[in-house]
Amino acid sequence: MRNIKPNSQHSWSEIISMLESIPDPAVLIGLDYKILAVNHAYEQNYETTSRRAQQKFCYEISHRYTRPCDEAGETCPLKHSLSSGQPHRVLHLHYTPRGDEHVDVEMHPILDKDRKPCYFLETMRTSKVASSRADGDGLIGRSPPFNHMLELIERAAPTEVNILLLGESGTGKELVSQAIHKVSKHASGPFVALECSGLTESLFESELFGHEKGAFTGAVNRKIGLVEVARGGTLFLDEIGDIPYAMQVKLLRLIESQTYRRVGSTESQKADFRLICATHHNLQAQVAEGKFRQDLFYRISAFPIELPSLRDRLGDIPLLINYLLKKNSPKASLKLDEAAHLLNLGAVAL
Repeated sequence: MRNIKPNSQHSWSEIISMLESIPDPAVLIGLDYKILAVNHAYEQNYETTSRRAQQKFCYEISHRYTRPCDEAGETCPLKHSLSSGQPHRVLHLHYTPRGDEHVDVEMHPILDKDRKPCYFLETMRTSKVASSRADGDGLIGRSPPFNHMLELIERAAPTEVNILLLGESGTGKELVSQAIHKVSKHASGPFVALECSGLTESLFESELFGHEKGAFTGAVNRKIGLVEVARGGTLFLDEIGDIPYAMQVKLLRLIESQTYRRVGSTESQKADFRLICATHHNLQAQVAEGKFRQDLFYRISAFPIELPSLRDRLGDIPLLINYLLKKNSPKASLKLDEAAHLLNLGAVAL
């Protein structure tokens, strides 16, 4: 570590100690975008040393750019943090020894005695949700629409907020919900999905809450509902816009009170799950038309995430093709040829 005279309210040794206490890769950056110090986690993750990284520009190492991120068409967290004096968070594609990776970047200004930024502490967390490589796991993509969606996922997944996934059929809403579940606090619990379209009132209630023996004709045994099955995990309600209107109030009560009753029972059960909903409908329009309860809409849409269609992320098509070739024919060593790549680039330009 270079012996740099501190300009902040903290001593240099305090700043370095703070840097090393961070379990994730972290760097200390000056106002001129030059790296002043890195912690041990950064050295390990990026297979470098503090001496090699020092005095290189952050954008040079992370992006292989010759100029700051904002001048290259990306959001620069340092610039935002410098102008606001507040932390800034953004999702970037960073160059690593393993190839490009999605990284959740947090920039924290270190203030001087006049409460102005003099250094910046940048922490980096590699996404466990997605990959930008054909040999990766999870969600696959690297186009700007995909990265915007991923940034929202990374923010919402660790919380308990109700998520509403919006998008056309085929955009991968269940895949996204499973990805959120895997990195949430409920990852050790079950992931339970219910397709709501085509369910009658009685069938929806029985599927969701379960029923007691003899509750109705044909109920020869007690049935455990999906709310109970999802205890400690995630409940995913797909096509929630198709829930019968009369059943919406019961779902609302479940969300608000975290209690429910099996059909035919008077005993309340305690619910414990993380809720993710999805729809291809315009729920706000359905609310205006009286087809969907407004109070339920507000409850399920605390954190909406729009999933881009494939036509909005044409740049991801070669990557997705190569991913599917590797996944479905791992021994064949198949990959998209250069002519197909050029053809796709032409389509993106159009």
